[in-house]
Amino acid sequence: MLASQKVIDAFNEQIGNEFGAANQYLAIGSYFASENLENLSQFFFRQADEERAHGMKFLRFILDVGGRVAIPEIAPPNSQFDSAVAAVTASLDWEKEVTQQIYGLVDLCQKERNHIAIRFLDWFVNEQLEEVSLMDNLLGVVERAGEDNLLYVEDYIDRHGIEGAEVGAEG
Repeated sequence: MLASQKVIDAFNEQIGNEFGAANQYLAIGSYFASENLENLSQFFFRQADEERAHGMKFLRFILDVGGRVAIPEIAPPNSQFDSAVAAVTASLDWEKEVTQQIYGLVDLCQKERNHIAIRFLDWFVNEQLEEVSLMDNLLGVVERAGEDNLLYVEDYIDRHGIEGAEVGAEG
């Protein structure tokens, strides 16, 4: 096997974290859909798809190194939000938490001297920079618009063609 059981166990836990993030983004997307904010809703539904894909990357890695996949129980997401700012803040907080989880995995793999896993995790480290920046930028746009002007956010997303990693980008 190309990874220790410690690494396999930690990666299995991360599968749950990634699938949990996907569920949280589904809940946030549903919140925006219920508020008739279709662009925000679709943005978060795409984010959910991306998080599921991240979980699948971990799953595939475990299988590729000869480990056994054990998907953990996933807690239900928060589906109650008082405002758009609260929903986007929750997504930013989640991305910061996932970043710390990825850092913990890197630390473990360094301790285990698992260079294959470290290289695998490099992609996730870079991805977390994009994800935190994305959510931070979106939060800034939502805060500037204010709760009574979220149609400006919808228009902003529509004009900028946001596909998951372009909030705040000019173009």
